[in-house]
Amino acid sequence: MEGAIFGRVPLLRRVPITPASEIMEKAAQRLPQVGGRFIQMEDEISSACSLIGASWAGVKAMTATSGPASPS
Repeated sequence: MEGAIFGRVPLLRRVPITPASEIMEKAAQRLPQVGGRFIQMEDEISSACSLIGASWAGVKAMTATSGPASPS
C-alpha cells in the first residue's frame, strides 16, 4: 500500500478476500489522508472494469487481490 501512495496512485479498487484483507483495511485508512480514494467492489469483474474505465480517463488506479492457496 505504501508503494502505491509513493507512486501517487490516487485510486484503489478492491475486493475483500482473505488473506489480502489487510491491504484493503490499510488503503481505506491511508488513501484519504493523501487525497486518494478507496472503493470496495463486489467482485473481481467489477473491479477490473472500473480499473479499465479509470485508465481510459487517464487516472492511475490499481487493485489488489488474493486467490486461494493450492495444496502442495
